[in-house]
This record gives sequence, structure tokens and C-alpha cells, in this order.
Amino acid sequence: MASGQVRASHILIKHQGSRRKASWKDPEGRVISSTTRDSAVAQLKALRDDIVSGNSNFSDVASLYSDCSSAKRGGDLGPFGRGQMQKPFEEATYDLEVGEISDIVDTDSGVHIIKRTG
Repeated sequence: MASGQVRASHILIKHQGSRRKASWKDPEGRVISSTTRDSAVAQLKALRDDIVSGNSNFSDVASLYSDCSSAKRGGDLGPFGRGQMQKPFEEATYDLEVGEISDIVDTDSGVHIIKRTG
């Protein structure tokens, strides 16, 4: 990993306000188009609680629930540097310690929780 880079995994839940209303698990965007931001946040908070309490594994949850194509890698986005991700996502990731999981992060893509892995 290059100097100044971080590595992270995330779980993305898309909603009606997302800029692209389709995903690998909802190619037509039917579920996404009827999901409010509030219900996306509620779902993500429940998933986060399960992970933080030790009932679930972050990468397993990402594989099942994330609307990002990184789901097939357990949510792993690989290494990235400043300026490569949407600003709120980047800032949240850089603010985390390795192994720490963010609160809800809003971007144009939807709502995320982020786990810094490197």
C-alpha cells in the first residue's frame, strides 16, 4: 500500500436518493426506488449493531446485504488515497483507526458503514 493510502471495506445500502438506483442484487432498482433514506439507515444500524456485538462478521454481512459490487469481496475496496472516493466517505475512513467501524456515512451513492482495514 502506498504511503498516505488507507484500505477499507464497506456496506452500502442504496435508497431513493441514491444517484444510481440499481445494484447487483436489485438490477431493476425496484427495491432501491421504494427504499427511503430513513429505512436504509435503520437497516444499516441494525446490521452495524449485529457486527459490533459480535453476532455477525463484517465481511459476511457485506456479502449478503451491500448494494456495492464489492460485496463479492466481503465489502473490500482495496487501498485508496485522498481524492479517490466521495469526500464524506474519504473523511470518515481517514478518521477511523484500523479495525474500527464508522457510524452511518451519507454519500451520493447511499448510506454506508465503513470498516478501516489498513
